[in-house]
Amino acid sequence: MRFSKLFGKTLRQAPAEAESVSHQLLVRAGMIAQEAAGIYSYLPLGWRVLRKIENIIREEMDKAGGQELMLPILQPFELWQQSGRHGSFGKSLFTLTDRKEHTLALGPTHEEVITDLVHRYVQSYRELPLLLYQIQVKLRDEPRPRGGLLRVREFIMKDLYSFDADEAGLDESYRKMCQAYNNIYSRLGLPTLMVEADSGAIGGKESHEFMVLTEDGEDEVIYCSNCGYAANVEKAQFAKAVILSEAKNLLPLQEIATPETETIEQVASFVGVPTSQTLKAVFYFADGEFVFVVIRGDLDVNETKLRNVLKCSELRLATEGEVSGAGLVAGFASPIGVKGLKVVADDSITLGSNFVVGANKPGYHLRNANFPRDFQVDIMADIALARAGAGCLKCGAELASARGIEVGHVFKLGTFISEKFGAYFLDSEGKSRPIVMGCYGIGLGRLLAAIVEQSHDDKGVIWPLSVAPYHVYLCPLQLDKPAILPTAEKIYQQLQKEGIEVLYDDRDESPGVKFNDVDLLGIPLRLTLSPRTLQGQSIEAKWRTEKKARLLPLDNLAAEVKQLLSG
Repeated sequence: MRFSKLFGKTLRQAPAEAESVSHQLLVRAGMIAQEAAGIYSYLPLGWRVLRKIENIIREEMDKAGGQELMLPILQPFELWQQSGRHGSFGKSLFTLTDRKEHTLALGPTHEEVITDLVHRYVQSYRELPLLLYQIQVKLRDEPRPRGGLLRVREFIMKDLYSFDADEAGLDESYRKMCQAYNNIYSRLGLPTLMVEADSGAIGGKESHEFMVLTEDGEDEVIYCSNCGYAANVEKAQFAKAVILSEAKNLLPLQEIATPETETIEQVASFVGVPTSQTLKAVFYFADGEFVFVVIRGDLDVNETKLRNVLKCSELRLATEGEVSGAGLVAGFASPIGVKGLKVVADDSITLGSNFVVGANKPGYHLRNANFPRDFQVDIMADIALARAGAGCLKCGAELASARGIEVGHVFKLGTFISEKFGAYFLDSEGKSRPIVMGCYGIGLGRLLAAIVEQSHDDKGVIWPLSVAPYHVYLCPLQLDKPAILPTAEKIYQQLQKEGIEVLYDDRDESPGVKFNDVDLLGIPLRLTLSPRTLQGQSIEAKWRTEKKARLLPLDNLAAEVKQLLSG
Protein backbone atom coordinates (compact mmCIF):
# COMPACT_ATOMS: atom_id res chain seq x y z
CA MET A 1 0.00 0.00 0.00
CA ARG A 2 1.26 3.47 -0.90
CA PHE A 3 0.92 5.99 1.92
CA SER A 4 -0.02 8.70 -0.58
CA LYS A 5 -3.14 6.68 -1.50
CA LEU A 6 -4.07 5.62 2.05
CA PHE A 7 -7.51 6.80 3.15
CA GLY A 8 -7.30 8.58 6.49
CA LYS A 9 -4.87 11.05 8.02
CA THR A 10 -2.58 11.04 11.00
CA LEU A 11 -3.09 13.82 13.55
CA ARG A 12 -0.55 15.53 15.77
CA GLN A 13 -3.13 16.17 18.49
CA ALA A 14 -5.91 13.98 19.86
CA PRO A 15 -9.48 15.33 19.97
CA ALA A 16 -10.37 17.00 23.27
CA GLU A 17 -13.07 14.42 24.12
CA ALA A 18 -10.67 11.47 23.82
CA GLU A 19 -9.81 10.44 27.39
CA SER A 20 -8.42 6.91 27.14
CA VAL A 21 -5.01 6.26 25.58
CA SER A 22 -6.47 3.88 23.01
CA HIS A 23 -9.08 6.43 21.93
CA GLN A 24 -6.42 9.12 21.52
CA LEU A 25 -3.95 6.98 19.59
CA LEU A 26 -6.46 5.21 17.34
CA VAL A 27 -7.94 8.54 16.26
CA ARG A 28 -4.53 10.17 15.83
CA ALA A 29 -3.31 7.18 13.78
CA GLY A 30 -6.28 7.50 11.43
CA MET A 31 -7.63 4.05 12.36
CA ILE A 32 -11.07 5.03 13.64
CA ALA A 33 -13.39 8.03 13.28
CA GLN A 34 -16.31 8.90 15.53
CA GLU A 35 -19.71 9.33 13.89
CA ALA A 36 -21.74 9.85 17.08
CA ALA A 37 -21.51 8.98 20.77
CA GLY A 38 -20.49 5.32 20.96
CA ILE A 39 -20.55 4.88 17.15
CA TYR A 40 -17.33 4.60 15.13
CA SER A 41 -16.16 3.99 11.59
CA TYR A 42 -13.14 1.78 11.09
CA LEU A 43 -10.79 3.32 8.53
CA PRO A 44 -8.60 1.03 6.36
CA LEU A 45 -5.70 0.69 8.82
CA GLY A 46 -8.00 0.01 11.77
CA TRP A 47 -10.08 -2.41 9.73
CA ARG A 48 -6.97 -4.41 8.78
CA VAL A 49 -6.13 -4.81 12.47
CA LEU A 50 -9.70 -5.82 13.29
CA ARG A 51 -9.78 -8.41 10.50
CA LYS A 52 -6.56 -9.97 11.77
CA ILE A 53 -8.01 -10.20 15.28
CA GLU A 54 -11.14 -11.74 13.75
CA ASN A 55 -9.11 -14.36 11.87
CA ILE A 56 -7.19 -15.39 15.00
CA ILE A 57 -10.46 -15.76 16.90
CA ARG A 58 -12.02 -17.72 14.05
CA GLU A 59 -9.07 -20.10 13.84
CA GLU A 60 -9.24 -20.84 17.58
CA MET A 61 -13.02 -21.31 17.54
CA ASP A 62 -12.74 -23.72 14.60
CA LYS A 63 -9.88 -25.58 16.31
CA ALA A 64 -12.09 -26.05 19.39
CA GLY A 65 -14.84 -27.59 17.25
CA GLY A 66 -17.02 -24.54 16.67
CA GLN A 67 -19.23 -24.19 13.61
CA GLU A 68 -19.61 -20.68 12.25
CA LEU A 69 -22.99 -19.33 11.21
CA MET A 70 -24.63 -15.93 10.91
CA LEU A 71 -27.66 -14.82 12.91
CA PRO A 72 -29.87 -11.79 12.19
CA ILE A 73 -29.37 -8.40 13.79
CA LEU A 74 -33.13 -7.77 13.54
CA GLN A 75 -34.91 -10.01 16.03
CA PRO A 76 -38.64 -10.51 16.70
CA PHE A 77 -39.42 -8.80 20.00
CA GLU A 78 -41.59 -11.82 20.89
CA LEU A 79 -38.39 -13.84 21.39
CA TRP A 80 -37.34 -11.41 24.13
CA GLN A 81 -40.76 -11.59 25.72
CA GLN A 82 -40.58 -15.38 25.60
CA SER A 83 -37.26 -15.43 27.45
CA GLY A 84 -38.40 -12.69 29.82
CA ARG A 85 -35.10 -10.85 29.39
CA HIS A 86 -36.54 -7.71 27.79
CA GLY A 87 -37.00 -6.46 31.35
CA SER A 88 -33.47 -7.25 32.53
CA PHE A 89 -31.90 -5.56 29.50
CA GLY A 90 -34.19 -2.58 30.05
CA LYS A 91 -33.37 0.58 28.11
CA SER A 92 -30.16 -0.87 26.68
CA LEU A 93 -32.31 -2.95 24.29
CA PHE A 94 -32.86 -1.04 21.04
CA THR A 95 -36.35 -1.58 19.61
CA LEU A 96 -38.13 -0.35 16.50
CA THR A 97 -41.49 -0.72 14.82
CA ASP A 98 -41.77 -1.75 11.18
CA ARG A 99 -44.39 -0.53 8.70
CA LYS A 100 -46.78 -3.23 9.85
CA GLU A 101 -46.56 -2.00 13.45
CA HIS A 102 -44.58 -5.10 14.41
CA THR A 103 -42.01 -4.52 17.16
CA LEU A 104 -38.46 -5.71 16.50
CA ALA A 105 -35.29 -5.68 18.60
CA LEU A 106 -31.77 -4.87 17.42
CA GLY A 107 -29.74 -7.73 18.85
CA PRO A 108 -27.54 -6.87 21.83
CA THR A 109 -26.86 -10.61 22.08
CA HIS A 110 -28.24 -13.74 20.39
CA GLU A 111 -29.17 -16.33 23.05
CA GLU A 112 -32.84 -16.06 22.11
CA VAL A 113 -32.32 -16.46 18.38
CA ILE A 114 -29.80 -19.32 18.60
CA THR A 115 -31.89 -21.26 21.14
CA ASP A 116 -35.03 -20.87 19.03
CA LEU A 117 -33.01 -22.14 16.06
CA VAL A 118 -31.51 -25.12 17.91
CA HIS A 119 -34.87 -26.24 19.28
CA ARG A 120 -36.05 -26.64 15.66
CA TYR A 121 -33.10 -28.78 14.58
CA VAL A 122 -31.84 -30.78 17.58
CA GLN A 123 -33.95 -33.68 18.85
CA SER A 124 -31.54 -36.36 20.09
CA TYR A 125 -28.59 -36.67 22.46
CA ARG A 126 -26.66 -37.99 19.43
CA GLU A 127 -26.64 -34.44 18.02
CA LEU A 128 -24.91 -33.09 21.14
CA PRO A 129 -22.55 -31.54 22.11
CA LEU A 130 -22.81 -28.62 19.71
CA LEU A 131 -20.69 -25.45 19.48
CA LEU A 132 -22.11 -22.69 17.27
CA TYR A 133 -20.59 -19.26 16.84
CA GLN A 134 -20.81 -16.07 14.82
CA ILE A 135 -18.89 -12.83 14.40
CA GLN A 136 -21.60 -10.22 14.14
CA VAL A 137 -22.61 -6.62 14.81
CA LYS A 138 -24.38 -6.02 18.14
CA LEU A 139 -26.22 -2.94 19.35
CA ARG A 140 -26.84 -1.74 22.90
CA ASP A 141 -28.16 1.63 24.00
CA GLU A 142 -25.25 2.21 26.37
CA PRO A 143 -26.16 5.09 28.72
CA ARG A 144 -22.58 6.41 28.98
CA PRO A 145 -20.51 5.48 25.92
CA ARG A 146 -16.90 6.46 26.55
CA GLY A 147 -13.28 5.48 26.11
CA GLY A 148 -13.46 5.22 22.34
CA LEU A 149 -13.95 1.55 21.47
CA LEU A 150 -14.00 0.46 25.13
CA ARG A 151 -17.67 1.31 25.68
CA VAL A 152 -19.79 1.75 22.57
CA ARG A 153 -23.35 1.35 21.31
CA GLU A 154 -22.51 -0.52 18.09
CA PHE A 155 -19.82 -3.19 18.16
CA ILE A 156 -18.59 -6.35 16.50
CA MET A 157 -18.60 -9.42 18.69
CA LYS A 158 -17.73 -13.08 18.52
CA ASP A 159 -20.28 -15.08 20.46
CA LEU A 160 -20.21 -18.85 20.69
CA TYR A 161 -23.00 -20.92 22.25
CA SER A 162 -22.49 -24.42 23.60
CA PHE A 163 -25.27 -27.01 23.78
CA ASP A 164 -24.71 -30.09 25.93
CA ALA A 165 -26.68 -33.02 27.28
CA ASP A 166 -25.68 -32.53 30.93
CA GLU A 167 -23.67 -30.44 33.38
CA ALA A 168 -20.54 -32.53 32.84
CA GLY A 169 -20.76 -31.75 29.14
CA LEU A 170 -21.15 -28.05 29.90
CA ASP A 171 -18.10 -28.17 32.16
CA GLU A 172 -16.06 -29.67 29.30
CA SER A 173 -17.33 -27.09 26.77
CA TYR A 174 -16.56 -24.32 29.27
CA ARG A 175 -13.02 -25.66 29.81
CA LYS A 176 -12.49 -25.93 26.07
CA MET A 177 -13.59 -22.34 25.50
CA CYS A 178 -11.46 -20.98 28.32
CA GLN A 179 -8.44 -22.70 26.76
CA ALA A 180 -9.36 -21.27 23.33
CA TYR A 181 -9.57 -17.79 24.87
CA ASN A 182 -6.15 -18.18 26.47
CA ASN A 183 -4.79 -19.25 23.06
CA ILE A 184 -6.27 -16.12 21.47
CA TYR A 185 -4.77 -13.76 24.02
CA SER A 186 -1.40 -15.51 23.79
CA ARG A 187 -1.35 -15.05 20.01
CA LEU A 188 -2.22 -11.39 20.50
CA GLY A 189 0.60 -10.92 22.99
CA LEU A 190 -1.95 -9.84 25.55
CA PRO A 191 -1.50 -11.02 29.18
CA THR A 192 -4.88 -11.62 30.83
CA LEU A 193 -6.26 -12.65 34.21
CA MET A 194 -9.34 -14.87 34.45
CA VAL A 195 -11.63 -13.56 37.20
CA GLU A 196 -15.01 -14.47 38.65
CA ALA A 197 -17.69 -12.14 37.32
CA ASP A 198 -21.31 -11.13 37.66
CA SER A 199 -23.55 -12.60 34.97
CA GLY A 200 -25.53 -9.37 34.59
CA ALA A 201 -28.46 -9.27 32.18
CA ILE A 202 -27.17 -12.37 30.33
CA GLY A 203 -28.03 -14.54 33.34
CA GLY A 204 -26.62 -17.91 34.27
CA LYS A 205 -25.18 -19.50 37.35
CA GLU A 206 -21.45 -19.00 36.79
CA SER A 207 -19.34 -16.65 34.71
CA HIS A 208 -15.77 -15.44 34.31
CA GLU A 209 -14.17 -12.43 32.69
CA PHE A 210 -10.76 -12.23 31.08
CA MET A 211 -9.09 -9.01 32.19
CA VAL A 212 -6.15 -7.05 30.88
CA LEU A 213 -4.67 -5.26 33.89
CA THR A 214 -3.88 -1.62 33.17
CA GLU A 215 -3.95 1.57 35.23
CA ASP A 216 -6.51 3.11 32.90
CA GLY A 217 -8.88 0.12 33.06
CA GLU A 218 -12.57 0.84 33.61
CA ASP A 219 -13.14 -2.17 35.91
CA GLU A 220 -11.69 -2.97 39.31
CA VAL A 221 -10.34 -6.44 39.99
CA ILE A 222 -9.97 -7.80 43.51
CA TYR A 223 -7.36 -10.56 43.78
CA CYS A 224 -5.34 -12.60 46.22
CA SER A 225 -1.63 -13.10 45.49
CA ASN A 226 -1.50 -15.99 47.94
CA CYS A 227 -4.16 -18.40 46.65
CA GLY A 228 -4.96 -16.95 43.20
CA TYR A 229 -8.53 -15.90 43.94
CA ALA A 230 -9.62 -13.12 41.55
CA ALA A 231 -12.98 -11.49 40.88
CA ASN A 232 -14.47 -8.40 39.37
CA VAL A 233 -15.30 -5.99 42.19
CA GLU A 234 -18.99 -6.41 41.25
CA LYS A 235 -18.74 -10.08 42.23
CA ALA A 236 -15.86 -10.17 44.72
CA GLN A 237 -16.40 -11.64 48.17
CA PHE A 238 -14.20 -11.16 51.21
CA ALA A 239 -13.87 -12.24 54.81
CA LYS A 240 -15.76 -9.74 56.97
CA ALA A 241 -14.17 -9.14 60.33
CA VAL A 242 -16.15 -9.90 63.48
CA ILE A 243 -16.44 -6.69 65.50
CA LEU A 244 -16.60 -7.21 69.25
CA SER A 245 -17.96 -4.45 71.45
CA GLU A 246 -16.39 -3.71 74.80
CA ALA A 247 -19.45 -5.14 76.52
CA LYS A 248 -19.72 -8.91 76.22
CA ASN A 249 -23.50 -8.83 76.67
CA LEU A 250 -26.24 -7.20 74.65
CA LEU A 251 -26.88 -3.86 76.29
CA PRO A 252 -30.23 -2.07 76.39
CA LEU A 253 -31.03 0.57 73.76
CA GLN A 254 -30.03 4.05 74.78
CA GLU A 255 -30.98 7.27 72.99
CA ILE A 256 -28.24 9.89 72.79
CA ALA A 257 -28.13 13.40 71.35
CA THR A 258 -25.80 13.69 68.34
CA PRO A 259 -26.20 17.23 67.00
CA GLU A 260 -24.74 18.07 63.57
CA THR A 261 -23.54 14.51 62.95
CA GLU A 262 -25.13 13.16 59.78
CA THR A 263 -22.28 11.07 58.31
CA ILE A 264 -21.06 7.76 59.67
CA GLU A 265 -17.61 9.22 60.35
CA GLN A 266 -19.08 12.17 62.28
CA VAL A 267 -21.33 9.93 64.35
CA ALA A 268 -18.55 7.46 65.17
CA SER A 269 -16.19 10.25 66.16
CA PHE A 270 -18.82 11.97 68.31
CA VAL A 271 -19.85 8.78 70.14
CA GLY A 272 -16.29 7.50 70.41
CA VAL A 273 -16.60 4.20 68.54
CA PRO A 274 -15.04 2.90 65.31
CA THR A 275 -17.20 3.09 62.16
CA SER A 276 -17.46 -0.70 62.29
CA GLN A 277 -19.50 -0.23 65.48
CA THR A 278 -22.20 1.68 63.56
CA LEU A 279 -24.92 0.68 61.13
CA LYS A 280 -25.37 2.67 57.94
CA ALA A 281 -28.75 3.28 56.26
CA VAL A 282 -28.87 3.67 52.45
CA PHE A 283 -32.08 4.16 50.47
CA TYR A 284 -32.89 2.92 46.95
CA PHE A 285 -35.70 2.53 44.49
CA ALA A 286 -35.76 -0.92 42.87
CA ASP A 287 -38.16 -1.14 39.93
CA GLY A 288 -40.23 1.59 41.58
CA GLU A 289 -40.22 0.09 45.09
CA PHE A 290 -38.59 1.92 48.01
CA VAL A 291 -35.89 -0.22 49.66
CA PHE A 292 -34.21 0.43 53.03
CA VAL A 293 -30.67 -1.01 53.04
CA VAL A 294 -28.69 -1.60 56.26
CA ILE A 295 -24.97 -2.31 56.28
CA ARG A 296 -22.18 -2.02 58.81
CA GLY A 297 -20.70 1.46 58.86
CA ASP A 298 -17.19 0.47 57.77
CA LEU A 299 -18.53 -1.10 54.56
CA ASP A 300 -20.18 0.16 51.38
CA VAL A 301 -23.07 -1.23 49.37
CA ASN A 302 -22.22 -3.18 46.21
CA GLU A 303 -25.10 -2.14 43.97
CA THR A 304 -24.58 -5.05 41.57
CA LYS A 305 -24.96 -7.55 44.41
CA LEU A 306 -27.99 -5.62 45.68
CA ARG A 307 -29.59 -5.62 42.23
CA ASN A 308 -29.09 -9.37 41.97
CA VAL A 309 -30.55 -9.98 45.43
CA LEU A 310 -33.60 -7.86 44.60
CA LYS A 311 -33.88 -9.38 41.09
CA CYS A 312 -34.64 -5.92 39.71
CA SER A 313 -33.77 -4.40 36.35
CA GLU A 314 -33.51 -0.79 37.52
CA LEU A 315 -31.87 0.35 40.75
CA ARG A 316 -31.19 3.92 41.80
CA LEU A 317 -30.52 5.91 44.95
CA ALA A 318 -33.59 7.57 46.45
CA THR A 319 -33.67 11.36 46.47
CA GLU A 320 -33.80 13.36 49.69
CA GLY A 321 -37.44 14.15 49.01
CA GLU A 322 -38.29 10.49 48.49
CA VAL A 323 -36.54 9.58 51.75
CA SER A 324 -38.52 12.15 53.74
CA GLY A 325 -41.67 11.09 51.89
CA ALA A 326 -41.16 7.58 53.24
CA GLY A 327 -41.20 8.99 56.78
CA LEU A 328 -37.45 8.73 57.30
CA VAL A 329 -34.85 11.29 58.37
CA ALA A 330 -31.73 11.18 56.22
CA GLY A 331 -28.61 10.97 58.39
CA PHE A 332 -30.55 9.78 61.42
CA ALA A 333 -32.48 6.75 60.06
CA SER A 334 -32.37 3.19 61.28
CA PRO A 335 -34.42 0.01 60.69
CA ILE A 336 -35.69 0.09 64.28
CA GLY A 337 -39.41 0.72 64.23
CA VAL A 338 -39.62 0.87 60.43
CA LYS A 339 -42.90 -0.52 59.05
CA GLY A 340 -44.27 -0.97 55.55
CA LEU A 341 -40.85 -0.77 53.86
CA LYS A 342 -38.70 -3.53 52.41
CA VAL A 343 -35.54 -3.84 54.51
CA VAL A 344 -32.43 -5.49 53.04
CA ALA A 345 -29.39 -6.05 55.26
CA ASP A 346 -25.82 -7.05 54.62
CA ASP A 347 -24.80 -10.07 56.67
CA SER A 348 -22.13 -7.92 58.36
CA ILE A 349 -24.81 -6.76 60.82
CA THR A 350 -24.63 -10.25 62.36
CA LEU A 351 -20.86 -9.95 62.91
CA GLY A 352 -20.99 -7.55 65.81
CA SER A 353 -23.17 -6.22 68.59
CA ASN A 354 -24.26 -3.08 70.41
CA PHE A 355 -24.19 -0.94 67.25
CA VAL A 356 -24.87 2.80 67.03
CA VAL A 357 -27.81 3.53 64.70
CA GLY A 358 -30.08 6.43 63.89
CA ALA A 359 -32.99 7.17 66.21
CA ASN A 360 -35.29 8.17 63.31
CA LYS A 361 -35.41 11.77 64.48
CA PRO A 362 -33.08 14.69 63.75
CA GLY A 363 -30.06 15.08 66.05
CA TYR A 364 -30.39 11.71 67.84
CA HIS A 365 -28.95 8.22 67.60
CA LEU A 366 -29.40 4.97 69.49
CA ARG A 367 -26.64 3.00 71.17
CA ASN A 368 -26.65 -0.79 71.58
CA ALA A 369 -28.79 -1.77 68.61
CA ASN A 370 -28.70 -5.51 67.98
CA PHE A 371 -30.14 -7.79 65.33
CA PRO A 372 -32.53 -9.59 65.61
CA ARG A 373 -33.49 -8.33 69.07
CA ASP A 374 -34.31 -4.76 68.02
CA PHE A 375 -35.29 -5.04 64.36
CA GLN A 376 -36.08 -7.51 61.60
CA VAL A 377 -35.09 -7.56 57.91
CA ASP A 378 -36.82 -8.95 54.85
CA ILE A 379 -33.65 -10.08 53.08
CA MET A 380 -30.25 -10.90 54.56
CA ALA A 381 -27.39 -11.35 52.06
CA ASP A 382 -23.85 -10.39 51.12
CA ILE A 383 -24.28 -6.97 49.51
CA ALA A 384 -20.96 -5.43 50.58
CA LEU A 385 -18.35 -3.99 48.25
CA ALA A 386 -14.95 -5.69 48.51
CA ARG A 387 -11.89 -3.52 48.96
CA ALA A 388 -8.13 -3.94 48.91
CA GLY A 389 -6.84 -4.79 52.38
CA ALA A 390 -9.78 -7.01 53.31
CA GLY A 391 -9.18 -10.68 54.08
CA CYS A 392 -9.43 -13.32 51.37
CA LEU A 393 -12.45 -15.54 51.95
CA LYS A 394 -10.52 -18.59 50.73
CA CYS A 395 -7.17 -18.30 52.49
CA GLY A 396 -7.35 -15.28 54.81
CA ALA A 397 -4.48 -13.40 53.13
CA GLU A 398 -4.83 -9.71 52.35
CA LEU A 399 -6.66 -8.87 49.11
CA ALA A 400 -5.25 -6.41 46.59
CA SER A 401 -6.93 -4.50 43.76
CA ALA A 402 -6.01 -3.46 40.23
CA ARG A 403 -7.72 -1.76 37.30
CA GLY A 404 -8.55 -3.85 34.27
CA ILE A 405 -10.24 -3.96 30.87
CA GLU A 406 -12.59 -6.84 30.14
CA VAL A 407 -11.63 -8.55 26.88
CA GLY A 408 -13.80 -11.66 27.14
CA HIS A 409 -16.73 -13.04 29.12
CA VAL A 410 -17.91 -16.63 29.47
CA PHE A 411 -21.14 -17.87 31.09
CA LYS A 412 -22.63 -21.15 32.21
CA LEU A 413 -26.25 -20.52 31.30
CA GLY A 414 -27.64 -23.88 32.36
CA THR A 415 -31.16 -24.66 31.18
CA PHE A 416 -33.19 -21.52 31.94
CA ILE A 417 -33.19 -20.28 28.32
CA SER A 418 -33.54 -23.71 26.69
CA GLU A 419 -36.57 -24.40 28.91
CA LYS A 420 -38.16 -21.10 27.82
CA PHE A 421 -37.81 -22.03 24.15
CA GLY A 422 -38.61 -25.71 24.38
CA ALA A 423 -35.08 -26.70 23.39
CA TYR A 424 -35.35 -30.29 24.66
CA PHE A 425 -33.75 -33.52 23.46
CA LEU A 426 -34.37 -37.21 23.98
CA ASP A 427 -31.66 -38.88 26.06
CA SER A 428 -30.39 -42.46 25.63
CA GLU A 429 -33.37 -43.72 27.60
CA GLY A 430 -35.88 -41.80 25.51
CA LYS A 431 -36.59 -39.20 28.20
CA SER A 432 -37.07 -35.55 27.25
CA ARG A 433 -34.56 -33.20 28.89
CA PRO A 434 -33.63 -29.52 28.41
CA ILE A 435 -30.36 -28.77 26.64
CA VAL A 436 -27.66 -27.38 28.95
CA MET A 437 -26.23 -24.16 27.52
CA GLY A 438 -23.21 -21.89 27.80
CA CYS A 439 -22.26 -18.67 26.01
CA TYR A 440 -18.87 -17.13 25.34
CA GLY A 441 -18.28 -13.59 24.05
CA ILE A 442 -15.37 -11.48 22.85
CA GLY A 443 -15.82 -7.88 21.67
CA LEU A 444 -13.39 -7.36 18.80
CA GLY A 445 -13.22 -3.57 18.97
CA ARG A 446 -12.71 -3.66 22.73
CA LEU A 447 -9.94 -6.22 22.22
CA LEU A 448 -8.29 -3.95 19.66
CA ALA A 449 -8.45 -1.02 22.10
CA ALA A 450 -7.09 -3.16 24.94
CA ILE A 451 -4.03 -4.08 22.86
CA VAL A 452 -3.32 -0.37 22.41
CA GLU A 453 -3.89 0.34 26.11
CA GLN A 454 -1.43 -2.42 26.98
CA SER A 455 1.13 -1.80 24.22
CA HIS A 456 2.08 1.82 23.50
CA ASP A 457 4.59 4.50 24.39
CA ASP A 458 4.64 8.29 24.23
CA LYS A 459 5.20 8.13 20.45
CA GLY A 460 2.25 5.92 19.54
CA VAL A 461 0.96 2.37 19.22
CA ILE A 462 3.20 -0.70 19.38
CA TRP A 463 1.33 -3.45 17.51
CA PRO A 464 2.27 -7.09 17.98
CA LEU A 465 3.26 -8.59 14.65
CA SER A 466 0.20 -10.88 14.66
CA VAL A 467 -2.26 -7.99 14.19
CA ALA A 468 -0.19 -5.05 12.91
CA PRO A 469 -1.92 -3.36 9.96
CA TYR A 470 1.30 -3.79 7.96
CA HIS A 471 4.47 -5.60 8.99
CA VAL A 472 6.95 -3.33 7.23
CA TYR A 473 7.12 0.44 6.77
CA LEU A 474 9.28 1.31 3.76
CA CYS A 475 10.59 4.82 4.34
CA PRO A 476 12.71 6.42 1.57
CA LEU A 477 14.20 9.81 2.51
CA GLN A 478 15.15 12.72 0.25
CA LEU A 479 13.22 11.53 -2.77
CA ASP A 480 14.77 14.24 -4.93
CA LYS A 481 18.23 12.64 -4.63
CA PRO A 482 19.45 10.42 -7.48
CA ALA A 483 18.35 6.77 -7.47
CA ILE A 484 16.39 7.00 -4.19
CA LEU A 485 12.92 6.84 -5.72
CA PRO A 486 13.60 4.11 -8.34
CA THR A 487 15.41 2.00 -5.72
CA ALA A 488 12.52 2.38 -3.27
CA GLU A 489 10.04 1.42 -5.99
CA LYS A 490 12.09 -1.68 -6.78
CA ILE A 491 12.25 -2.68 -3.10
CA TYR A 492 8.50 -2.16 -2.75
CA GLN A 493 7.80 -4.49 -5.68
CA GLN A 494 10.20 -7.13 -4.34
CA LEU A 495 8.62 -7.12 -0.87
CA GLN A 496 5.11 -7.37 -2.31
CA LYS A 497 6.15 -10.21 -4.58
CA GLU A 498 7.31 -12.16 -1.52
CA GLY A 499 3.94 -11.63 0.17
CA ILE A 500 5.32 -9.23 2.78
CA GLU A 501 2.78 -6.72 4.05
CA VAL A 502 4.38 -3.35 3.40
CA LEU A 503 3.23 0.24 3.75
CA TYR A 504 5.34 2.29 1.34
CA ASP A 505 5.71 5.93 2.38
CA ASP A 506 6.06 7.52 -1.06
CA ARG A 507 5.24 11.00 0.24
CA ASP A 508 7.69 13.85 -0.26
CA GLU A 509 7.84 14.65 3.46
CA SER A 510 10.68 15.36 5.88
CA PRO A 511 12.34 12.54 7.84
CA GLY A 512 10.78 13.92 11.04
CA VAL A 513 7.23 13.66 9.67
CA LYS A 514 7.78 10.15 8.35
CA PHE A 515 9.45 8.85 11.52
CA ASN A 516 6.70 10.36 13.68
CA ASP A 517 4.04 8.69 11.55
CA VAL A 518 5.61 5.25 11.57
CA ASP A 519 5.95 5.37 15.38
CA LEU A 520 2.37 6.61 15.73
CA LEU A 521 1.03 3.85 13.46
CA GLY A 522 3.03 1.20 15.35
CA ILE A 523 4.28 -0.70 12.26
CA PRO A 524 6.69 -3.31 13.70
CA LEU A 525 9.63 -3.01 11.24
CA ARG A 526 10.86 0.20 9.63
CA LEU A 527 13.10 0.09 6.57
CA THR A 528 14.77 3.45 5.92
CA LEU A 529 16.45 4.13 2.58
CA SER A 530 18.65 7.24 2.47
CA PRO A 531 21.45 8.53 0.23
CA ARG A 532 23.94 7.34 2.88
CA THR A 533 22.61 3.76 3.05
CA LEU A 534 22.15 3.60 -0.71
CA GLN A 535 25.78 4.49 -1.19
CA GLY A 536 26.67 1.39 0.77
CA GLN A 537 24.06 -0.69 -1.07
CA SER A 538 22.17 -1.22 2.17
CA ILE A 539 19.02 -0.18 3.99
CA GLU A 540 18.47 0.59 7.68
CA ALA A 541 16.16 -1.83 9.54
CA LYS A 542 14.73 -0.88 12.93
CA TRP A 543 12.14 -2.63 15.08
CA ARG A 544 9.49 -0.40 16.64
CA THR A 545 10.40 -1.76 20.09
CA GLU A 546 14.16 -1.29 19.77
CA LYS A 547 16.37 1.82 19.84
CA LYS A 548 19.20 0.49 17.71
CA ALA A 549 18.98 -0.08 13.97
CA ARG A 550 20.90 -2.52 11.77
CA LEU A 551 21.95 -2.41 8.12
CA LEU A 552 20.64 -4.99 5.65
CA PRO A 553 22.17 -5.48 2.20
CA LEU A 554 19.93 -4.50 -0.70
CA ASP A 555 20.94 -7.69 -2.44
CA ASN A 556 18.36 -10.38 -1.59
CA LEU A 557 16.62 -7.91 0.77
CA ALA A 558 13.16 -9.52 0.60
CA ALA A 559 14.55 -12.83 1.91
CA GLU A 560 16.39 -11.01 4.72
CA VAL A 561 13.20 -9.19 5.74
CA LYS A 562 11.17 -12.38 5.59
CA GLN A 563 13.63 -14.07 7.93
CA LEU A 564 13.49 -11.13 10.35
CA LEU A 565 9.69 -11.23 10.44
CA SER A 566 9.58 -14.99 10.98
CA GLY A 567 11.57 -14.47 14.15
